[in-house]
Amino acid sequence: MSAFDVNAARAQRQEALGRTWSFTLDDDTFEMPNELSRRTARELRELDDNDIDGLLRLLLGEQQFARFNRHDVSMQDVAAILEAYGKETGLGLGEG
Repeated sequence: MSAFDVNAARAQRQEALGRTWSFTLDDDTFEMPNELSRRTARELRELDDNDIDGLLRLLLGEQQFARFNRHDVSMQDVAAILEAYGKETGLGLGEG
């Protein structure tokens, strides 16, 4: 029996999903990762459950988060983004 090849499985997932998931807001496009590193997952766990800005900052990175903050975004908009992100990537963020 051969060993499970993590690199091959990762390449297959990334080929199927791509490396990033994107959304548009007004005329701006943002990208979030399709997979989270263990470090990012740990940082997410350390966030307060209500820290939406912290969550978005981790997923978008500092530069995209700064651009995102220039838009007038409602909590319903954020919920819709996180719901779509969870459905398409299987990460299920923003769920209670």
